[in-house]
Amino acid sequence: MMYATPLRRTLTALTATTLLAGGLLLGQTVTAPTATAAGKKIVCNVDKMRQDSHALRAKADKLQHLGATAEARKARGQADALDRRIRSCIDADDNHKPWN
Repeated sequence: MMYATPLRRTLTALTATTLLAGGLLLGQTVTAPTATAAGKKIVCNVDKMRQDSHALRAKADKLQHLGATAEARKARGQADALDRRIRSCIDADDNHKPWN
């Protein structure tokens, strides 16, 4: 009768543990609830959001002209985030599948 070497036993145990942990994580991912907005319908007012973005960019330009670069960078970052939300709202409207 041939016995497994300690290295082979270790590798087998490590492989089994890895597969078990991976399966557990995969199972949690599959059964996790999807993110929703607390059951509320999300409404994007794109025109208002664009006005806010434009106002933030104008504020950033004014701050930059006055020499407040850190505040201008923050205002531009907020405007960029708002622009990303606008794009995601438009993409969600374009890719909406009412038959699902």
